[in-house]
Amino acid sequence: MFVYVLRRIVYTVPIALGVSIVCFALIHLAPGDPLSAVIPEGASPEAIAQIRAAYGFDQPLPVQYVKWLGHVLTGDFGTSIMTRRPVLSEVAPAIVNTLTLATAAILFGFVLGCLLGVAAGYLAGKPADRVVTAVSITGVSIPHYWLGMVLIVIFAVNLNLLPATGMGEGGSGSFGLGWDSLQYLVLPALTLSVIPAGIIARSVRGTIAEVRKQEFMQTLYAKGLPARRVFLHVVKNALPAVLAVMGLQLAQLLGGSILVETVFSWPGTGFLLNNAIFTRDLPMLQGTILVLAMFFVLINLLVDILQTAVDPRIKRA
Repeated sequence: MFVYVLRRIVYTVPIALGVSIVCFALIHLAPGDPLSAVIPEGASPEAIAQIRAAYGFDQPLPVQYVKWLGHVLTGDFGTSIMTRRPVLSEVAPAIVNTLTLATAAILFGFVLGCLLGVAAGYLAGKPADRVVTAVSITGVSIPHYWLGMVLIVIFAVNLNLLPATGMGEGGSGSFGLGWDSLQYLVLPALTLSVIPAGIIARSVRGTIAEVRKQEFMQTLYAKGLPARRVFLHVVKNALPAVLAVMGLQLAQLLGGSILVETVFSWPGTGFLLNNAIFTRDLPMLQGTILVLAMFFVLINLLVDILQTAVDPRIKRA
C-alpha cells in the first residue's frame, strides 16, 4: 500500500507540470491584449513598452513560463492587473468559499443520490427504478443557472424564506456554522447538488444491480445471512465505484460553479473567474485556474488512494 501511494504521488508531479503548461498556454492563446485594461488611451509606444516590461510581457513565452512557474513554486502567483493586489491573497479566501459550497453540495448530492440509487438497484426493472431513472435524468439535464434563478424566485422572492445572494451580512469573513450564515448556503448548495445527485444515483443504481447479480451473493443467501449483513456486503463491494464518482463530482464542482456563484453572488473562485474574464485580468485568471486544476489533480489522487484502502483487491500499475 505504501509503495502504491508513493508511486501515485510521484506520477502526480509530471501531471501537475503538464497542467501548469496548459494553464499558461491557454491564457496566452486567447485573443486580445491582456494589458489593454491598464494601458491608457493615447499612450505613447515608449509608455506601452514600459508597461509590458513591468509585467514581463516583453519576453518570449517560454521565458515568461519559466519565470512564472518559478514564482508560483514560491507561492507568488503575481499581482492582479485590476486590483493591484497579490493574486494569492484573493484566490485563497475564494477557494475556501468554493470548497465550502462544493462540500455542502456534494454531501447533499451524495446522500440523496445514494438513497435513490440503492432503492433503484434493489428494485431494478420495477416502476420505482424507472421513476428514479427519470428523476436522475431530469436532474442531470437541468441547467445550473436556470435552476438557481427559479429557486431564488420561489424561496427568496415569493416565500421570503431564504436570502437570494451573498454569503452573509458581514461578508465571507463572518461566515460560520450558525443559521444566520448557513441560510445563505442553502440555495446555492441545493442548486449545485442536483447534477451530482443524479449522476451518483445512476452510478449507485448500476453498481448495486451488478453486485447483486454476482455469484457470491447467492452464497451469502445460501449461508442464511440476514438481510442486513447481505446489504453491508453489497455496499462494501459498491463503495469503490461510488467513491470514484463522488471524487470526480467534487472536483467538477470546484471548477464548474462559475455560473451558480455568479447568480448567487457567492464570493468563490467561480465569481472571481467571472470578474477576471470580463476585465481580462491575466494573472488572476492564471492563478485561479491553476489552483483549481491542482485541486482536481489532488482529489483524483486522494480518490485512488481511498479506493485501494477500501478494497485492497484493486490493483493498479
